[in-house]
Amino acid sequence: MVTNKKKKKTHVPLRLNILFFVVFVLFSALILRLGVVQIVYGNDFKREIERTSDITTNNPVPRGKMFDRNGKVIVDNTPLNAITYTKSQNTSPKEMLQVAERLSKLINMDIKKIQERDMKDFWLLKHPNEAKAKITDKEWEEFKQKKLDDKDLYKLQLKSVSAKDLAQITDHDKEVLAIFRQFNSGYALTPQMVKNKDVTPQEFAVVSENLENLPGVNTTTDWNRNYVFGSTLRTVLGGVTTSDEGIPKEQLDYYLARGYSRNERVGKSYIEKQYEDVLHGEKGKVKNKTDKAGNVISTEVVSEGERGKDLVLTIDMDLQSQVEKILEEELKAAKKEKGAQLLDRAFVVMMDPHTGEILSMAGKQIGKDGKMNDFALGNISTSYNVGSAVKGATVLTGYKTGAIHPGSTQYDSPLKIAHTPVKKSWKNFGTINDLRALQVSSNVYMWKTAIAIAKGHYELNQPLPIDTKAFSTIRQSFSQFGLGVRTGIDLPNEATGFPGPDKTPGLLLDLVIGQYDTYTPMQLAQYVSTIANGGYRVQPHLVKEIREPGADNKELGPVMQEIEPKVLNRIDAKPEWIDRVKKGFYMVGNVGDGTAVRYFHGAKYVFAGKTGTAQAFYDGPDRKKYGKEAPEVMNLSLVGYAPYDNPEVSIAVLVPWAYQGANGRSTSNYIGRRALDAYFDLKKQRMSQPGAVPGADQNAAVPVTPAAGQNTADTQTLTGQ
Repeated sequence: MVTNKKKKKTHVPLRLNILFFVVFVLFSALILRLGVVQIVYGNDFKREIERTSDITTNNPVPRGKMFDRNGKVIVDNTPLNAITYTKSQNTSPKEMLQVAERLSKLINMDIKKIQERDMKDFWLLKHPNEAKAKITDKEWEEFKQKKLDDKDLYKLQLKSVSAKDLAQITDHDKEVLAIFRQFNSGYALTPQMVKNKDVTPQEFAVVSENLENLPGVNTTTDWNRNYVFGSTLRTVLGGVTTSDEGIPKEQLDYYLARGYSRNERVGKSYIEKQYEDVLHGEKGKVKNKTDKAGNVISTEVVSEGERGKDLVLTIDMDLQSQVEKILEEELKAAKKEKGAQLLDRAFVVMMDPHTGEILSMAGKQIGKDGKMNDFALGNISTSYNVGSAVKGATVLTGYKTGAIHPGSTQYDSPLKIAHTPVKKSWKNFGTINDLRALQVSSNVYMWKTAIAIAKGHYELNQPLPIDTKAFSTIRQSFSQFGLGVRTGIDLPNEATGFPGPDKTPGLLLDLVIGQYDTYTPMQLAQYVSTIANGGYRVQPHLVKEIREPGADNKELGPVMQEIEPKVLNRIDAKPEWIDRVKKGFYMVGNVGDGTAVRYFHGAKYVFAGKTGTAQAFYDGPDRKKYGKEAPEVMNLSLVGYAPYDNPEVSIAVLVPWAYQGANGRSTSNYIGRRALDAYFDLKKQRMSQPGAVPGADQNAAVPVTPAAGQNTADTQTLTGQ
């Protein structure tokens, strides 16, 4: 039997064909894609590979200078040798540490600022294997399970660094750490100050010679603020932060939004702070070209920058220096008198009553060590009861409200109000008018004026009913002169003083003689200037001009902005009323028993003004040791201007807590006389110099013979004078 067997058919060739076909298709697609990449997008990818970034950074420049009104430098910049470091965007901590190691062999570095945290970071960086070993297996497992992240691990490492570990850090290591700390203190491509204090010429030279081996390190010239007159006016000039301080935390967002770097120095107080935008200058711009990896390929200086604009202050530093000397001498003399144990400060403001330019703003405070410290800032930051100096405002308020009129008379004798101690002037004057009341500083005349303003009625030994709205009426009137409100001076943090909170009748009487509300010396200066210039409250200011930097950085440059006088308001008073008060002020210093006649007798100018003595309670630095019973003290004041017929300078003097007891030395009057003598003596001296121009600003001070208070028997008695 024959069986036919079919031959088995193989499928291998077909599968191979399919495979080959698939491979062919894939290779075709790959070739096609490659062609697209090379032909269509080739140039784009080439540009991407060769892509660079332009990053512009700013370099700080020296701050603007400050000059006095006569061109004397007050604040300058002292050049300093400096070493900086600029890290690239991809610089690793290890690379920075290597550079810090090399640099540490070339310079000495202060290690005082190193903190324990810095040392732990440094130890972990220097000992990576040991640092890794401080993480337990359990913690590594949690890390793998993403229960912990890199920051968590680092915190655990920091926590596990022991005192024994830190003991491994040598003194040399600490110098390296101090340098590394500065390297790592800022942003990439932003120069960081490594050392700018006590960089010796040798250090500067050797670092300059080795810059090739110190990538990122550079030598440059930095600056330091130099206050030429030492402590004179120092509290008002303000200060600048150090490179370590940088921008204060509370102002960080403000300055960063204006293009500042975190470690930039900025004005931190008063004039330096108030005029930061002017003094800071235009920073230099450097363009860094980096590749895709962040490496700097080239650096191009876009602009060199320009140091800050200069300020010309209204202050006359010759006059300022002399007034401060006068304050020191008079305070020392007054401290020798009986009852002056609480006296520790005195203030003077001298200004042009027409422009508001501050010619001198002096303050001195005796420290615990007996040293005289600058306290010029106290002229705007502290306030006191000032006494009868405000009576010019009281009389004008009386005119305005109709309580009195020019020539009105009152009988000056003690007032006896029910349940109130007898109130009287320092002397009984009988029937007097408004001029005589100012001349002899009658309290009773002012009290009766206040009672009339308050629609009250005085009867012997009876209660005194008043309309308490009179407090607001009088305060609003006083504010027109600058009393109890901000003067507007171009300094931050000006105090307004404190209005008394209660409204009993007796306190209204205290208000109109300056023994209830408190005022600053600057407010007193603005007040008397308002009377001197005919009724215009002018804003006081310390900056006279803003100027471009001089060509050689020594002379004044062109005027960029001149600060014009600014009238804040005109008092609500008729010109003849103001003239009437001015006549009363003239009588204070020049007629008969005027309270300032004895102090300004023989002056080469005609003084007009008002003296003041206030019974007050001590609230100074030793207040706590007295508990609830604060000692009663006398505050002394003097306001005035000269010459009387053509005022060119006004003055306010305030001596808080001058003495305890019924009488004491008239320190405020002595200071006022000497300060005005200094002003006019220097004016005469400058006018006699070759090239002096009549009518030009020739005012400043020269040494004055100590006419102040040689007769210590001269006294000021209780309130009113």
